[in-house]
Amino acid sequence: MRSSVSGLEHAPTPTYDEDLYRRAALLDPYPHYARLRALGPVVRLPRHRAFAVSRHAECKQVLLDDETFRSGAGVAMNPVINRMSRGTTLNSDGKEHQDRRDLVAHRLTPRALRAMEEVVDEKAAAVVDAALSRRHVDAVDDLARALPVAVVPDLVGWPLEGRDQLLRWAAATFDVLGPANRRAVRAVPAALAMTRFTKRVSRTRTLLPDSMGADLLRAVDEGRIGPSECPALLIDYVAPSLDTTISAISSAVRLLAEHRDQWALLKDDPSLVKAAVNEVVRFTSPIRAFSRRVHGNGVTLAGTPLPAGSRVLVLYASANRDERVFPSPDTFDITRDTSQQLGFGHGAHGCAGQGLARMETAAILRQLLAKVERIELRGTPTWGLNNVVRTHSSVPVELVPAASAAPDTRREP
Repeated sequence: MRSSVSGLEHAPTPTYDEDLYRRAALLDPYPHYARLRALGPVVRLPRHRAFAVSRHAECKQVLLDDETFRSGAGVAMNPVINRMSRGTTLNSDGKEHQDRRDLVAHRLTPRALRAMEEVVDEKAAAVVDAALSRRHVDAVDDLARALPVAVVPDLVGWPLEGRDQLLRWAAATFDVLGPANRRAVRAVPAALAMTRFTKRVSRTRTLLPDSMGADLLRAVDEGRIGPSECPALLIDYVAPSLDTTISAISSAVRLLAEHRDQWALLKDDPSLVKAAVNEVVRFTSPIRAFSRRVHGNGVTLAGTPLPAGSRVLVLYASANRDERVFPSPDTFDITRDTSQQLGFGHGAHGCAGQGLARMETAAILRQLLAKVERIELRGTPTWGLNNVVRTHSSVPVELVPAASAAPDTRREP
């Protein structure tokens, strides 16, 4: 795939002048994605000094060619954060990247996750029961955030201290990965606070035993990583494990409230839960995009020359709405084939925690199916504003209990 671009004649690269990170575009990105896909497989973004790939084929091609399209020079859209995050799992390539993933990979294998399934199901049952007892709830606070906050910190080994800041800190670590806009700048203090906290708990070894954090400390003791690497690796796993799951659960609840036919399909056939989770991730991709930097002598992608050192924005969320791969892509359909969706990335840098995110989302859906007759929207869902993560800030709903789940209100004779 790699080739020199010097001396070649190519058709002019189409240009898109809009700011993909302005407020309106973050709240409703899909018209922008559709226009980008219509313009061509590779589009120049002058405002962001980058090239965008928005179609499925080119996104997948870039993600699978990590020798040419490097993450080691950073995946953010601003150089300061790319320099600061060097050496993390997200910001590394090849053997270095794989070695970092292997430090905790055993905790995220299908076998390891199966061992967690009973605990996750019990916590999901408690979350749904608590929400159902109130009936009118916010699906973000009371469902989407409640379960991952009950699962992820223990898995990662996060001490009880600082858990009240985790969601704010985690969102900030994604916000700073956008361009150096006002939103990213405002997120810097929270992101730095998370870094300072992880440095302290790593140094004082107050991470919980038998956890990812404990594994990382053991790797430090064995000389496999340096002490300074442990804090960044903790953030690498805790932040994505929270935000991607929160996005998936809140989107699932909203979509099933809005699409009663899809809820009815699930009620009739709960074996469709796994397919429903994948369709939720396709339809409202938790991660909008990450970037890569072109390595070597440059490359030609889909007939477009990309010079060495240029930055390529890989729009996962647009690829998941590509009509070339997904018929009627703007329709939410839990029976469609979602095997090609890129919502959790693809290739060497595919989300390491995607299995856990799927498990938690499926656990919430199974509990809702068993205990709730229908989900009614009781207000207008709102989207949060974040440069990288697409998730709701509020989804007000009423959980109408199923007859078998309703409390017995009969009086004693």
